[in-house]
Amino acid sequence: MRHVGAREDLIREGDRPDDVQLILEGFACRYKVLPDGQRQIMAYLIPGDICDLHVAILGQMDHSIATLTPCKIAHISQAAVLELTTKHPSIHHALWWNTLVDEGILREWLVTMGRRPADKQLAHLFCELLVRLQTVGLASQNSFDFGVTQEELGDTLGLSSVHVNRVLQQLRDGDLIVLKDKRLTVVDVERLKLFADFDPLYLHLTRRLPPALAQGMAS
Repeated sequence: MRHVGAREDLIREGDRPDDVQLILEGFACRYKVLPDGQRQIMAYLIPGDICDLHVAILGQMDHSIATLTPCKIAHISQAAVLELTTKHPSIHHALWWNTLVDEGILREWLVTMGRRPADKQLAHLFCELLVRLQTVGLASQNSFDFGVTQEELGDTLGLSSVHVNRVLQQLRDGDLIVLKDKRLTVVDVERLKLFADFDPLYLHLTRRLPPALAQGMAS
């Protein structure tokens, strides 16, 4: 394990991946930088998320992964991952589930950026993070620590910092959120979900086990 400060790269585009990295504490993100220097954040990684389960298959990384807040990272060797997936079918199944959830989140982000207005984009992101953090015990019923900057939100949503600031103010004025001292509070969770058209189906919170695994766990 190692501790990494905020806004540091864990691995960069073009690097040859080695160990698998698991987020134990803090927020990280996947991103790419365009030739003109603009950055696009493509995913948020929270505690319990694996940064790069299958990247050792690749010759080089096609994107970068960086911390957004101070993080605690566990490094797992490819040999250990191979042993776990070979000898423990339930772990193998869970890791496949994790990968499919990542794909589900990516699809939802594409829809959000392509079709939802800026205020609903941001509201949808807050709903998603609330649910995801609740599942790992890092959010209360309506609030969680949120150390992401307005510039980073802009890189996530494809908006300028000025536009993000304006949208945040709209959500505040609508009595939907309170963002103070790096903690986000949702004033009315159901109302924010309704406003954002948020449906957590894409997070696949209920996992379906293959019959053989289900029988084994039951016994």
